Amino acid sequence: MIDLQSFYRGKNVLVTGAGGFIGSHLAEVLVRNGANVTAMIKYGSSSHWGNLEHADANTKRSLQVVAGNVEDSDFVMNVVKGKDVVFHLAALIAIPYSYVAPRSYVRTNVEGTLNVVEAARRLGTSRVVHTSTSEVYGTALREPIDEDHPLQGQSPYSASKIGADKIAESYYRSFSTPVVTLRPFNTFGPRQSARAFIPTIISQAVTRDVIELGALDPMRDMTFVGDTVAGFLLAGATSGIDGQTINLGTGSTASIGDFATKILKLMNCSKPVTQDPKRLRPAESEVLKLVSDNSKAQRLLGWTPATSVEDGLKQTISFVEANIHLYRPTEYTV
Repeated sequence: MIDLQSFYRGKNVLVTGAGGFIGSHLAEVLVRNGANVTAMIKYGSSSHWGNLEHADANTKRSLQVVAGNVEDSDFVMNVVKGKDVVFHLAALIAIPYSYVAPRSYVRTNVEGTLNVVEAARRLGTSRVVHTSTSEVYGTALREPIDEDHPLQGQSPYSASKIGADKIAESYYRSFSTPVVTLRPFNTFGPRQSARAFIPTIISQAVTRDVIELGALDPMRDMTFVGDTVAGFLLAGATSGIDGQTINLGTGSTASIGDFATKILKLMNCSKPVTQDPKRLRPAESEVLKLVSDNSKAQRLLGWTPATSVEDGLKQTISFVEANIHLYRPTEYTV
């Protein structure tokens, strides 16, 4: 097993999308492992660091936070320079918004990834960990879904991530750029926004009489954020895996309706769950079932998820309840 603390101690590491859900947790753990972390957040006129604001004071003092846009190739070149490992998580990820602004997804997800791997190629970065998504597989054509499963662009978001993945793959094949692509299945946990169904259920259960969701039948493979972060750390440190694409998932699946029932039970809440038509995806766009084959992650990284869904849900419920002011349960967040 890799000694991650020994590997990352003193390493110069860049996390793009560090103000996001997974990125903020990853940046925090890297600091705890002794890395010199540059946390890239999206530029805005405020001084807010996104989810990094939830980190403890010592962690925040240890971070070098830079604000910019991954679509800007000159900016990306500057922040990649001098980094040993780059974790590329910056992306537009909300599926409903991709129906509204698909071009934005191409610019951020495809062009942004191009900028990162091109900078890594020119500067000789030792490892780039590129973030994909299980959404690129679309509805499972065979189960469990392994990394050779066909890719299906069932939303503009998933199409943009397929494009980003192929850019990353092409740089490995064309230039031997040391890229590893991770495909997390649905990650959940503290700090996740209401664009995801688990925080939506919890925040509505706290504040409303009725829980309004989209489709209840789609099935998802849910991985706790701490386990996803552990996969990223291993992917950044493991030798001999350049060019590989690796799933991170539990191998178990349940419907959104089943998750709603489980969450409400944990919250001792008996509120009804209804379907809100405006939250439904177009019929041919909905991904009906995702369930991972994580055997490659076990084989190449020595990774297996360690947190049960129930324990992860309890931690997520505690976070949302304590930070309910961050959510707008009466609004549909796209």
